[in-house]
Formats: sequence, structure tokens, C-alpha cells
Amino acid sequence: MLFKDFHIKFLNYLEVIQNKSPKTVEQYNRHLNKFADFLEDKNIDSYKFNLEKLNLDLAEWFRSFLYKENPNISIKTANAYMITLRAFLKYAQKKQIKTLAPTSIELIKAEQRNIEFLSKEELERLFSSPDTNTIIWFRDLTIMECIYSTWLRITELTNLNIDDINLKRKEFAVRWKWRKLRLVFLTSHAANLIEQYLEKRNDHFSPLFIRHNVKKENMSWIDDENMRLTRFFITKMIKKYAQKAFILKNVSAHTLRHSFATTLLNNWADIRSIQEMLGHSSITTTQVYTHVTNPKLREAHKKFMK
Repeated sequence: MLFKDFHIKFLNYLEVIQNKSPKTVEQYNRHLNKFADFLEDKNIDSYKFNLEKLNLDLAEWFRSFLYKENPNISIKTANAYMITLRAFLKYAQKKQIKTLAPTSIELIKAEQRNIEFLSKEELERLFSSPDTNTIIWFRDLTIMECIYSTWLRITELTNLNIDDINLKRKEFAVRWKWRKLRLVFLTSHAANLIEQYLEKRNDHFSPLFIRHNVKKENMSWIDDENMRLTRFFITKMIKKYAQKAFILKNVSAHTLRHSFATTLLNNWADIRSIQEMLGHSSITTTQVYTHVTNPKLREAHKKFMK
């Protein structure tokens, strides 16, 4: 089986059978195109390359090729390319094509992920930094409170429309990892902030959070999507308030998600429940937060093992 032909079959399998998101399929395609570039660099015609000839030496040379192209490539990124190659070979194995076993490709062991989160005192300083006398600053406070208390990703938040939110039930559904849905719960405080923010607005736009720097005379011809906030805007906004609150950490929306997870763990929440709340497909991803439970474990040990 030719590499180029199986490349197409693999992408179709990811999209149709595995139901992967367009973004994920695009990433796999980009990684395999890079492997084709590597073959050409080795004077191997990628259009005539047969999968049966893919061996461990070629796989390891491909990894070296990545570092040769970009000496500053991170371990995580290099591993992502090799994970794509392993998935590609796993599908080949499924189709009974004789080629390199996917398990023979090892990943580089990375250092344990460093989780940045805010303490209770830092969270209080962050949330008190906006001046809620203006609608812009009130919106910003509401956004930060929502991210912290609902564990939303930025994209999930920016995609929200007013009609998506049930303020009476204090819940809404978000679509994550392509077509998967999960239920998200609002705290009473976050629901009250949203309600107050919407009361301050006087417009016809659908997005839950919008720009407020548009002149009134221009609002009649601007559509919803041009009023919707961007990932870049929210990232920059959170950093601005963190600096205003004199927080020296590199604060982002993800920092607030981390803070949410660590708050729950410190209050003995079940890690499986946190996994569902955060929208992690693997419990392994959630387990990186368990480092904060160490003091709690010590307290439990002292209490029951005297």
C-alpha cells in the first residue's frame, strides 16, 4: 500500500468513523505531510513510498528531522508528531497491512506538567480589580467569574449565545471535543452577574458577551459575529486585570480553570467528577491536579493513623 493512498484513507477514517473534529483531522494531516517532507529530504519519493518499507530507523530519523528543522521544538510537540505516526500505523495494522508496529515507537518522557493556579487571596484580588461602574468592566468581571466557576474553555465561552443560558436552572450545555456535549452549572453568584450584565445591555445581539466599543449609529448594520469577543481579547483582558491586581503569575483563562480544579480537590471533590466538569476525555489529564491534595492527604493520615 502506497503511503500517499493510505494517508487519504486514514484521514477519511478519522473524519467518518472516529468522528474527529476538523481541527484534529487537520493536525493529523499536517503531521503526515511533514513525514512526506522528511521522506523527500532523504531522497525518497513520498508518492512511491510503500508502507511495508516503513521501519523503526525511518521513524527515529523522522524524529531527528523534526529537531533538525526546529532545534527549539518542545518535547510535547515532537511527541505529537510521533503520536500521529503511531495512530497512522495502528490503522494500518487494523487493515492488516504489514508495516512497522505502532508500539515500537517510543515517546520522549517529558517533565511533569507544571500547573499554575491562583490562591484564594489572589482570586479575590483579581475579581476585585475591575471597576464595575462601567458596562465594559462589569462584563469583564462576569467573564472571569464565569470561567472560574463554570470551568469553561475560552472558545466555549466566546461561542455562547444568550439563548444558550438557562438562568432559572443556572445551567447550560456546551459542545466540546467536536460533537460531545456536557452540562455546565452556574453558581448563583455567576448567574446573578450574567443577569445584571444583560440588564445593562440595550442591543439586539445574540452573543452572551459582546464588544462595547461600537458607536450606536453603526450597531444597526453590524452582525452578531462581528460583535462576538475573540480568544485573543479575553486572554489579553485577563492578563490586564491580573497585572492590575499585582499578581506576578502568568495568568490566563486556563489559570482560572486550574484554580477551579484545585479548589474542588482541596475540598475533597471526587476526581472523576472533576474530569467530567473540565471536559477531559482522559482521567490522566485530570490527575495532574492531584499534587494540590498532598496537604489534605497528610491531614487525613494524621487523623486516622495516630
